[in-house]
Amino acid sequence: MTAKALSRLAVYAVLLLAALFFLAPLYVMLATSFKDAEQIRSGSLLALPTSLNWSSWSKAWSSACTGVDCNGLKPFFTNSMMMTVPAVLISTAWGAVNGYVLSHWKFRGSELMFGFMLFGVFMPFQVVLLPMSQVLGMLGLSSSVTGLVIVHVLAGMAGTTLFFRNYYVSIPKELVNAARMDGAGFWQIFWRVIFPLSTPILMVTLIWQFTNIWNDFLFGVAFSGADSKPVTVGLNNMVNTSSSVKAYEVDMAAAMIAGLPTMIIYVLAGQYFVRGLTAGAVKG
Repeated sequence: MTAKALSRLAVYAVLLLAALFFLAPLYVMLATSFKDAEQIRSGSLLALPTSLNWSSWSKAWSSACTGVDCNGLKPFFTNSMMMTVPAVLISTAWGAVNGYVLSHWKFRGSELMFGFMLFGVFMPFQVVLLPMSQVLGMLGLSSSVTGLVIVHVLAGMAGTTLFFRNYYVSIPKELVNAARMDGAGFWQIFWRVIFPLSTPILMVTLIWQFTNIWNDFLFGVAFSGADSKPVTVGLNNMVNTSSSVKAYEVDMAAAMIAGLPTMIIYVLAGQYFVRGLTAGAVKG
C-alpha cells in the first residue's frame, strides 16, 4: 500500500471516529426512546431495544406526565412553528433588502450604519432582556407568540443583513449599473437582477435563522407566557417535572421530537447550506 493510500486511509479513519463520537448521543437518545423502563434499568446504555416501543413517543407528544399542568410537547411544538416560520421569513426578507441597499445603493453614512448593525451580531442577548420586555409591555405583546416573533426578527436582523450584504458585494456592479441605464428602479433591480442570484445565500440564511430561532431558549423562557411557550421551554419543563419514577424513555423521545425539525432541515437542505457558505455568504 502506497504512502498516499495510507494517508487517505488515516484521514477516513479520523473522520469516521469523529462522526461516531458526535453521533453517539443521538444514537443513545433514539435507542432509549424505544426501550421500556425495564430495559433501561437492566440493560446497557448502548444496547439496542428489543422492540420498537412507540408508547414513549406518544406520551411525549400528548401527555408525557400526570402532574398538575403537565402536558406533552404538542402545544409547545405548535407555538414554536407559529413563532419560527414568520420570524424566519420576515428576518430573511428584511436582511435581504438591507444587504441590497448597503451593497449597491450606498448613501452617506451607510458604512457607519453597517458597522453599528454589526454590534447586533456580537452583542450578548442578555443585555436586551429588560428593555425588550418593557417595549413588549408598552405594545401589549408581552407573553404572546407575536411578541416572540418580533423579538426574533429584531435579534436576527443584524446577522441576516451581514450575510446578504457580504454576498451581494460579490455581485458585479456592472449588472446593477446596466439595469439602471435601462431605466430599472430600486425594486425592479432587486427582483429581476439581485434576487434571482440569491439562492445560495437565501438557503444559508433560512437554515441559519430556522435553527437559531427553533433552538432558542433564552427568549422563550423570558418573554413567553403560559400559552405561548416554545418547544425548548416545554421540553425543559417536561424533563424537570418531579415524579416518583423518572421516565427516561419519554424524556429521550421528547428531545428527539423537539430536534426533528432542525434535523430534517439539514438532511434535506444541508448541501445548499454548504454551497451557500462556499459561495461567499460569510466572506467580507
